[in-house]
Amino acid sequence: MNTPDPFYDSELDDHAETFAAARRALREPFARLLAAALETIHAGRKIMFFGNGGSASDAQHLATELAVRYRLDRAPIAGLALTTDASSLTATGNDMGFDEIFARQISALGHAGDLAIGISTSGNSENVIRALRTARSMGIGAAGLSGRDGGRMVGVADPLLIVPSDNTARIQEMHITYGHLLCASLERELGLL
Repeated sequence: MNTPDPFYDSELDDHAETFAAARRALREPFARLLAAALETIHAGRKIMFFGNGGSASDAQHLATELAVRYRLDRAPIAGLALTTDASSLTATGNDMGFDEIFARQISALGHAGDLAIGISTSGNSENVIRALRTARSMGIGAAGLSGRDGGRMVGVADPLLIVPSDNTARIQEMHITYGHLLCASLERELGLL
């Protein structure tokens, strides 16, 4: 007979508590994010995702769900991850500094009416902040996913989904959950489900 592992239970309990808190806190900002994404798609524009580390992976994951498919085969939705072009990332990092890697791509690839979604668990990633500011200056929607107290993304990203947690793992789990909810909601609202 296996002895219950308290760590196993405590991790899943923490996840469940964070999920419940996010469910209560994020309904309104999620609705605004969905509306912004729908407006972008209806205008024939694109959604650009970006972040660092695990958030970079989430950016790639979500952009792929839009461009390829989430649940069913359908027409592609223009989703782009700014985390995938190694030449651009390293050239910008080398020539202009790491803080400019996403802002430079937005300047080159973005157009008014697009939507930029920055992902940062702390809300304080300088390269995410600069990219969101660049987006705003170009007439591009600037939205975000964050955690803790939202950090420096507050007032820069709007809407901003702030996961009510200080635990990076829990914040990341909610970011991908809400990213999936965005993909599913877009397919539903566009009549694709």
